[in-house]
Amino acid sequence: MRLPLWLSFLATITGVIQAATLQDVCTSSYIQASLPQNNIILGITIDHSSVQANAVTNISAGTSNDYPNVTITFCNVTFAYSHNGRNDRVQLRYYVPAPSNFKNRYLSTGGGGYAINSGARMLPGGVVNGAVAGITDGGFGAFTTNFNQVFLLANGAINYQPLYMFGYQGIQELTVIGKQFTKNLFNISNSNTKLYAYYQGCSEGGREGWSQVQRFGDELDGAITGAPAFRFSHQQVQHLWSNVVEQTLGYYPPSCELDKILNETLKACDPYDGKTDGVVARTDLCKLNFNLNSTIGMPYSCPAQPANSMIFPATPPYPAQNGTVTAQGVAVVREIIDGMHDLEGQRVYFSYQPSASLADAQTAYNTQTNKWELSISGLGGQFVGEYLYLLNETNLPTLANVTYDTLKEWVTLGWTRYEDSLQTTWPDLTPFNVAGGKVLHYHGESDNSIPTASSVRYWESVRQVMYPNMTYNASAAALKEWYKLFLVPGMAHCSPDPHQPNGLYPSNNLPTLINWVEQNVEPVTLNGTHTSGQMAGQTEQVCAWPLRPLYGGNGAAPQCVYDQKSIDTWHYDLNAFKVPVY
Repeated sequence: MRLPLWLSFLATITGVIQAATLQDVCTSSYIQASLPQNNIILGITIDHSSVQANAVTNISAGTSNDYPNVTITFCNVTFAYSHNGRNDRVQLRYYVPAPSNFKNRYLSTGGGGYAINSGARMLPGGVVNGAVAGITDGGFGAFTTNFNQVFLLANGAINYQPLYMFGYQGIQELTVIGKQFTKNLFNISNSNTKLYAYYQGCSEGGREGWSQVQRFGDELDGAITGAPAFRFSHQQVQHLWSNVVEQTLGYYPPSCELDKILNETLKACDPYDGKTDGVVARTDLCKLNFNLNSTIGMPYSCPAQPANSMIFPATPPYPAQNGTVTAQGVAVVREIIDGMHDLEGQRVYFSYQPSASLADAQTAYNTQTNKWELSISGLGGQFVGEYLYLLNETNLPTLANVTYDTLKEWVTLGWTRYEDSLQTTWPDLTPFNVAGGKVLHYHGESDNSIPTASSVRYWESVRQVMYPNMTYNASAAALKEWYKLFLVPGMAHCSPDPHQPNGLYPSNNLPTLINWVEQNVEPVTLNGTHTSGQMAGQTEQVCAWPLRPLYGGNGAAPQCVYDQKSIDTWHYDLNAFKVPVY
């Protein structure tokens, strides 16, 4: 039987790939010859005619906190596949480093919000580190099409294939196909050369990473999961907590009042870590020691400002504001920080640390009434409108009659509906651990979109489930051998915090994970970089949970200390539910 042209071509290139140049490999015919066979995943067919390849030489890797801005050269490859029996088309994109720079590594990357990929944002980091790096469009129609755009077939009708692709299947297929494509492209035998497989993502990308670690234990050697949006229903409904607090207490704080309360909190809590530098590294001590009432009566003044759609979340135009912090404003902020509970006082979820900007609580100014009014969080409102009510809505038109109990009901509805797809909190990671996998999990301590305590709860859940018969310290030590959590001081949601310019950002996560996996260099602490402020460019070490930073003065590096009272502030009894919340 005559072999297909692409198989015949593959036979001619075996053994010579290492001597090839980028121009040699970056052709449609070469890429076609390197595509995996369809049986790489049961039920898919790869479209060889869809291959596109173009060489990109000597371009800047771009501005990113996740990798250095260096000059890179790579082959930009796209191709598509379909699921047998479905009229679908899933597109993949891979950045392939030049053969001379390839270091036997593969990297899948994730998205953010309702996007299954982050475009080209994270791909250069793979090339910088000698890896083929990939993204998927999830079969949503284009790399720029988000999951929410294809989630509903019509009002009331869920499109389940995109749901499961977004939940976990899309990244898994990206990884399986990408690994075999890399092996074929660079002639890596399964028996004599190791291909190291990694994952990197933050926010939704962090949740996607956990979906792989939890479900496909032997696919990845290491994963970087930043500020993951797991516990999806709790997380999305939590965005509405601030709004319902304002409505329940009957007070809508002006934006300048919220900013004043935040800035005074930062100022008062900054020294608790032993160092006054504009960064709150010990938000737990802030919760234990700072009295919000001390801000009542403090004057605030803010100039008028135009709307800003270039930040997230976007802000509307604000008038000039002058006033003093009110008892009502402090009551709102205190209730928000305390976290979601029902009308009986049973705890439903937790909220942000006191150093986080109060983004969900931002109100809108009504120029007709000259009053500050409710501004419903689009993140929470869209989840309820589209994913719970199954309507093609981008937000809720009103929160009329919504109470604390309503929020609990919404959490429960989303939890039960999406337990098998989006919740992503399975705590038994035994297959991944047995396979030798490593996880580097980080979360900004001042995250204003996903509560930092969310990551602490999952780490503690894994510890309790996997090491049930050990003491706390022994089980923590055992878990940290392969799964580490780092709470990054002065960091917001997957980015530096503009309110704390001297804050840290973990800029070298991928090289750190690579050294841990490939060289067994354990990251006892995590490198953090000051991206702005007076210490811009300098590095500092971030402590691994459950240890907390404490400075000794005289410019000394922070010590990582065990502080039980501080640890206890991160633990919550979610007693509103009769089943465990991992």
